[in-house]
Amino acid sequence: MIKQVTFGEVIKKLREDNGLPLRKVAAHLDIDPSTLGKIERNERSANKEMIEKFAEIFSINSKTLLVSFLSDKVAYEIMEEDCTKDILKVAEEKVKYYKKLNKA
Repeated sequence: MIKQVTFGEVIKKLREDNGLPLRKVAAHLDIDPSTLGKIERNERSANKEMIEKFAEIFSINSKTLLVSFLSDKVAYEIMEEDCTKDILKVAEEKVKYYKKLNKA
C-alpha cells in the first residue's frame, strides 16, 4: 500500500515508470496536460472519477489509488490540528456507525 507519498507523486511515478508522456495520460483522462502536471505537483486535486481511469492506464488496482487519493484529502484537512490521532479514531468509529445505519 502506498503511504508516505502524495497522490500526485504516486501518479507521476506510475506515469514515468510506464514511460508515458503527460500528453498521452492527459488525453486518456480528457484533461489538459498542464492540468495533469499540476495534479502531479500537488498544485491541483484530482477528482474521484479519475481514479478508475488512472487505474486503467497504469494497470493498477483502483483501490490502491483510491486509498492514496482519499488519504491525501483527510491528511490535508486535519494536518494543522493538534489532535489528529483523536480525530482519526473518532472518524473510524463514525464510519462504522454510518455503515450500520445504511444497512438498516
